[in-house]
Amino acid sequence: MAEFIDISQILKGKEGKVRIHGWLHNKRSSGGILFLILRDGTGLIQCTLKKDKIGEKIFDEIERIPLESVIEISGEAKKDLRASGGYEIFSDDVKVESRAAEDYPIGKKEHGPDFLLDHRHFHLRTERMMKIMMLRSKFLEAAREWLVTSGYKEFNTPMFTQAAVEGGSTLFPVKYFDQKAYLVQSWQLYAEAGIAALGKIFIIAPSFRAEKSRTRRHLTEYWHLEVEEPWCDFEGIMKTQEELVTFVLHKLAKEVPDLLEYFGRDPKYLLSIKPPFQRITHEKAVEILQKEGVKIKQGEDITYEHEKILTEKFDKPFFLIHFPAGVKAFYHMPDPKNPKVTLSVDLLAPEGYGELTGGGQRIHDYDQLMKRIKEEKLDPKAYDWYLQLRKFGTVPHSGFGMGIERVIAWLLKLDHIRDAIPFPRLINRVYP
Repeated sequence: MAEFIDISQILKGKEGKVRIHGWLHNKRSSGGILFLILRDGTGLIQCTLKKDKIGEKIFDEIERIPLESVIEISGEAKKDLRASGGYEIFSDDVKVESRAAEDYPIGKKEHGPDFLLDHRHFHLRTERMMKIMMLRSKFLEAAREWLVTSGYKEFNTPMFTQAAVEGGSTLFPVKYFDQKAYLVQSWQLYAEAGIAALGKIFIIAPSFRAEKSRTRRHLTEYWHLEVEEPWCDFEGIMKTQEELVTFVLHKLAKEVPDLLEYFGRDPKYLLSIKPPFQRITHEKAVEILQKEGVKIKQGEDITYEHEKILTEKFDKPFFLIHFPAGVKAFYHMPDPKNPKVTLSVDLLAPEGYGELTGGGQRIHDYDQLMKRIKEEKLDPKAYDWYLQLRKFGTVPHSGFGMGIERVIAWLLKLDHIRDAIPFPRLINRVYP
């Protein structure tokens, strides 16, 4: 008996005798013909069953079988431009591997967001969510490819910590036996230790922010792609971001244009994004916002609502640089030319999507770092090991963090970031 093959192999051009299995995604009948849409995790394909070909008994059984049952189909794969995906299987044998219950919760009718989030374990099976997850997987694959081939090593860090990276107000406290700990906001402090062992490093891992936000761009648990690089200055880390982002966008445009087009994103647009990215200072951004009637003063932080207004002025990702010292974390290097601002940078997406990455050059001088810790009224004891890094072989270094879900949301023009992750964690949701 022939081995099972993936549906994706057929969609890439394999014709002839095939054997597949998967979940019954949809079905309809017309006279003595059944049209089944089968899903196996690699794609969807239409399978045509004729009663006079497979027999009345099997035909009637499959006609009654509930959606999401698992079936095996053998038949002839042929190119057919009328079919979704351009290929179809004309079946000559069908077997039921697992019959689903009759009351599948996700019907063909419209469901509200709360219902779909309650049934996320099934919502993932819809074509839209399946395609989002496929794109997400391809995005991470492309990012890793560029990082590894560019000499970066993957590094792993703890999820429990006793020190804040992005400010204490967004920490999730955790009872850690007889001690107090927090879920990590970022790997960065540990990464600054890792570069002395491995050089250029990266991590792809979850981060946690206890932000009481209900906006379309916030999650309490999100996936973070972070990079740290020794002997790298402010200009260098922007160059790294430009090259990484450009490589990933171009690879997606070339290898999965159909996924992008499904969501209304033109692959040619992604191919038009090339370094160098445009830059504007925080000071200039405030001036632009003020001209738009926004009540904001120089030195104040630019919020998400401000970013939405600002990014509508651009048609491609751009760098927002030189944030005031008071609005960025303690470890950001003050600009030697103007100590009131830092060597910090956010990469903003156009179309109102806002921040994709945040980073900059780190303070590598012990006394300067201690001064900033005290200015921020942080406990130096919690950062003792971090401070020690500045005493034994300190070098200029820089890094950045990228929010995976924010990039996916922008790429696919998603209305809400919750659809960019399999099981979203929101301010009011930790189920399922």
